[in-house]
Amino acid sequence: MNYAICNETFQGWDWAQTCNAVVETGYTGIEIAPFTLAEDIRTLSAEARSACTRVARDHGLAVVGLHWLLVSPKGLSLTGSEEAIRRETSQYLAALVDLCADLGGQVMVLGSPAQRRLPDVPPGLNTTASELAADRLQECLEPALQRAERHHVTLCLEPLPAPEADFILTLREACLLLDRFAHPNLKTMFDVKSASSEGVPLPGLIREFGPRIAHVHANDPNKRGPGFGDLDFTPILAALNEIRYTGYVSVEVFDYSPDPITIARESLNYMRACELNHVS
Repeated sequence: MNYAICNETFQGWDWAQTCNAVVETGYTGIEIAPFTLAEDIRTLSAEARSACTRVARDHGLAVVGLHWLLVSPKGLSLTGSEEAIRRETSQYLAALVDLCADLGGQVMVLGSPAQRRLPDVPPGLNTTASELAADRLQECLEPALQRAERHHVTLCLEPLPAPEADFILTLREACLLLDRFAHPNLKTMFDVKSASSEGVPLPGLIREFGPRIAHVHANDPNKRGPGFGDLDFTPILAALNEIRYTGYVSVEVFDYSPDPITIARESLNYMRACELNHVS
């Protein structure tokens, strides 16, 4: 299995220090939250992008891709009522595809629940909030998907549970949108914490939706790293091996205690032990 970790885990660390720590703890990939590089990534020069890529490469790290895409700039929305804001969001998402390609990344995780809320349906419009959200999302994604196809980047719709999100809550909902949008560079992804809210065995979800899964986030339902909670990752990793998943399993936590090094080291050691348990 290929393992990566998300860079925002190392809050306040500079890029070179982060890359060094990630390699020292045994990972081969790093996933980037764009807001850690700049409030607006369009301000990042070609030189800055090249330097970021070079530092990762010099440490032997692959930049897996991007996540937490629309945290900044503030006020973005894929589904809101204001067309000008949706247009700006669409343009920014397309710029993020360029950034991902510049950094050598191959996947982009579109979670951003606050930026994809179900909209109010205007009076007289004969549709549902979900249908209107899907229409607006598709329109916003089109420029990004055109660039993604050109750059060989895959955009992943991330299911997120309530109350965090109110649109695209499950893997099934995400895959229905994949069918509707019908673009080769649009997939979904498997986030362990989020999928745990679906109330069904996680290995079954992986087997059912495996062909549509282009990325994996590893975390416990308690928002900490793998092995820092009660969830057994052995059958999860076994199912990923069963479907011949070849992408990265990327550690993403939301509780940054006790410290980045301990999170990184113990999460990876735990998952490797789970893989050995499966083999044995």
